[in-house]
Amino acid sequence: MRLLCLSNGHGEDAIALRILQALQQDASLEEMEPMELAALPIVGEGQAYKQHGIPVIGESKSMPSGGFLYMDGRQLARDLQGGLLSLTRSQLHTIKTWARQGGMILAVGDIVPLLFAWWSGIPYAFVGTAKSEYYLQDEQGVLPRPSWFEQLESSLGSVYLPWERWLMKHPRCRAVFPRDRLTAEVLRRYAIRAFDLGNPMMDGLEPTGLDFLASSESLASSSIPLTIALLPGSRVSEAYENWQIILQAVAAIRIEFAAQELLFLAAIAPSLDLAPLQQMLEQADWQKVTSSPAAFRQKNATLIITTAFNDCIHQGKLAIAMAGTATEQFVGLGKPAIVMPGKGPQFTPKFAEAQTRLLGISVSLVASPEAAAGEVRSLLQDAPRLQRIAENGCRRMGESGAASRIADCLNQIFSVEAIQNASS
Repeated sequence: MRLLCLSNGHGEDAIALRILQALQQDASLEEMEPMELAALPIVGEGQAYKQHGIPVIGESKSMPSGGFLYMDGRQLARDLQGGLLSLTRSQLHTIKTWARQGGMILAVGDIVPLLFAWWSGIPYAFVGTAKSEYYLQDEQGVLPRPSWFEQLESSLGSVYLPWERWLMKHPRCRAVFPRDRLTAEVLRRYAIRAFDLGNPMMDGLEPTGLDFLASSESLASSSIPLTIALLPGSRVSEAYENWQIILQAVAAIRIEFAAQELLFLAAIAPSLDLAPLQQMLEQADWQKVTSSPAAFRQKNATLIITTAFNDCIHQGKLAIAMAGTATEQFVGLGKPAIVMPGKGPQFTPKFAEAQTRLLGISVSLVASPEAAAGEVRSLLQDAPRLQRIAENGCRRMGESGAASRIADCLNQIFSVEAIQNASS
């Protein structure tokens, strides 16, 4: 079976890769004929695919916006100047050429890969990572929206617009995999073949066993510290500005909890340069701990910079976050996140507000970095609230293992396709 995966963003690439790897593993375990896999990253250069041996076809190019066009019209203008139209034409031609030999398309992301999959003229499946009914409603009903346009959006019946639902209901669309149960239930009302198999975003988050407490000699007391994860995001340039804002929140928290030992774990994406982050710490009077190049100390607090993301989110009791996917993954572990809007292009006030609707009570949006300290205190003093947050996060983000479940479903679809093709 031939499968071409279309994805439009770094996070979408990672999700698609997990599904493709699960398909490869299934084929190996079942001693099936190896699948002919290929990928076309619509946004970016598809490094995740290349690093794991998935062939990348067609033209790929990083755009100035990084894929966050819906945040700011100016980003679209910059992308158009950067050759977006010619890139799109080239990608559509590549898809048509690939589809002439048959196979199936797996679209991962939003309407762009979904539309490209429909354009191919062959069967396709869709993993919807960008939209959730939680943006418009929860289990109790429709969320209040301030503007008339937002109220109109809520009145359309689904977060997926009519033309998106048409693409998902098309006879060639064999399956839709929404990111949560609520979205799957709503899509089924429109006779869309939606499967509730979980969110692949929660896969691959197992900790490595790294113990930051044991590895840090700078923790002055024998008491167990309050451990807080710091999530500045992964987008170069924006993450550095987010880091400055997060350090203001850290300063306020350190003062608020002056009598308590604190441990801040900064989960830094491998794509970021650590030098500017460390420089900002030193400018804020944090002292580098000689025994560890990535550890800093200020009075009652230790701050560790690390790329061990999984260990950070598992050991953090709560998070100070200015990230997209990372915040969702942290919340999915049943933990609260405190967020503050930045300058963007991703984590703008609009994005932060939307994230509070997506993740519900698991996210607290504060107006300023200094306000984070009081919110931390409020959270820690409210055990029933923490329990509701734990249940909410698991319900909205789902259990791990979604990529494998989606791969199993796709294999069943492939089998049906093969039988139908053989009999025709």
